[in-house]
Amino acid sequence: MRTPTSIIGNSPALSSALDHVSRLAGVNRPVLVLGERGTGKELVAERLHYLSGRWDGPLLKLNCAAIAESLLESELFGHEAGAFTGATRIRRGRFERAEGGSLFLDEVATMSLRLQEKLLRVVEYGEFERLGGQETLRADVRVIAATNVDLQQRAAQDLFRSDLLDRLSFDVVHLPALRQRSGDIYELAQHFAVQMCAELGWDMFAGFTEQALAVLLEHRWPGNVRELKNVVERSLYRWGDPREPVADIVIDPFRSPFAPTVPVPPADATAAAATEPVAGATDIAFTERIGRIEKQLLQEALAQHGQSQRRTAQALGLSYDQLRGLVRKHGLARRRRRGQ
Repeated sequence: MRTPTSIIGNSPALSSALDHVSRLAGVNRPVLVLGERGTGKELVAERLHYLSGRWDGPLLKLNCAAIAESLLESELFGHEAGAFTGATRIRRGRFERAEGGSLFLDEVATMSLRLQEKLLRVVEYGEFERLGGQETLRADVRVIAATNVDLQQRAAQDLFRSDLLDRLSFDVVHLPALRQRSGDIYELAQHFAVQMCAELGWDMFAGFTEQALAVLLEHRWPGNVRELKNVVERSLYRWGDPREPVADIVIDPFRSPFAPTVPVPPADATAAAATEPVAGATDIAFTERIGRIEKQLLQEALAQHGQSQRRTAQALGLSYDQLRGLVRKHGLARRRRRGQ
């Protein structure tokens, strides 16, 4: 028996959702899976299939948004020879090929109303015809549908058939967003990092620094687990040093290192900082005043870039070594803890 792909995490929100899926798996009814992009809807479909009595049957998957409307009908229900230009032979659709198993329909909300009607018939009665055919065929297939939009709202707007929604929603599985299961972020990041180390040929993963972990935990993750995976893999590849804990988390690869990101203080503010008196001193050397301004700007730039010395150096137009020298000069260096 093939087991479903492991879903990583132990947070209360995820555990509750997975318990729901495990109970629902053995009930031979359609299921609707709701969740934001990247929350693992396909993994849940696998779990529903392989924990069900259909585990030894086929599990087919189809992203309805990835196929043109003109081809989706043929992909789902098949077609007869001569059904359209180029159809030279009979083609079995997903419902025929998934016989005795499960069919996962992702992004089901993108399906046209006409195809929704055909889907309703096969879900409700187990009957359909191939495109261009007259023979009614039977299908014993469990439909697992998924979407990241509000289907009830779309049904109220007559963009999704209410009767189909009723049939698909025998029960609804709600998947938590990553920000709702933040306790799983560290475990997921470690998992993706170890996998990436193997791909890069590194013997081990040295971990994340405390500051890097703070960046991972503070981000809102609109792309959820899929976005986290990309960020971790990108950060390791750019870090490039298997011996040192990763200190630089690259969340936005579109951010240009050449764009001016550190605001230049207005002339009056710079003058005020340069002339600000210091307790116990009436006359400060020019170089000391410049040093204070330099330290202040450096602190602001580091804070703006999450204490990442690499990104700060890029933003200031300095080499990494130059930036590290300035950090040491002004006593701004922070120790890294290994394995974090």
